[in-house]
Amino acid sequence: MLKRQIILDTETTGINPKEGHRIIEIGCVELINRRFTGNNFHVYINPEREIEAEAIAVHGITNERLAAEPKFRDIAKNFFDYIQGAELVIHNAAFDVGFIDHEFAMLRPALPPVAEYCSILDTLKLARELHPGQKNNLDALCRRYDINNSHRTLHGALLDAEILADVYLLMTGGQVSLNLAADEQSEQQDQQGPLVIQRSGKLKVIKADSTEIAAHESRLDLVQKKGGSCLWRG
Repeated sequence: MLKRQIILDTETTGINPKEGHRIIEIGCVELINRRFTGNNFHVYINPEREIEAEAIAVHGITNERLAAEPKFRDIAKNFFDYIQGAELVIHNAAFDVGFIDHEFAMLRPALPPVAEYCSILDTLKLARELHPGQKNNLDALCRRYDINNSHRTLHGALLDAEILADVYLLMTGGQVSLNLAADEQSEQQDQQGPLVIQRSGKLKVIKADSTEIAAHESRLDLVQKKGGSCLWRG
């Protein structure tokens, strides 16, 4: 069974749609069975209102840049069709979903809330469960998983979705190495054995220090004193 996931990010005119702020960029990366398909979705949007200076400082997108871009109503159907039925993977999902729901509600006729036709996975929540008490923004996760994001001088919806896709795959076990070709290939692979897993970033190898080695040896001594056998010793 194919599992379709959309790694999604947005940029906006401000932080609160209830204050009239709008989406100005949507970036989506498609995964099917944890494989990149190349069927991505990216669009800039004319918000029909001014972008706050604080927001421009984050993403660098100005009203002049968006003057000739389509309105949200012009791209809404294509966007809805693209994400419908997929699992959306979003960092701090409440923010992006809140904006999308706000945009959909303003359409005539309105479109339903995202949660009615997509499942949602919040990678910020996932990261907090995996790394409690640590920073879990996208930059911090890139450092933790050794993902190069040096080209990310400003936020951008498609760029951030691409980076988040790498982060998500590493957080949850890696990306399968086979290309998405056909169901027949998947069936053949099932008969041949488990898929080979490769990761999109370089794994860090953390070696035990002298204190940890000493504690390990002490534990093995205790096991042997109690008559146990140690597979780690000859």
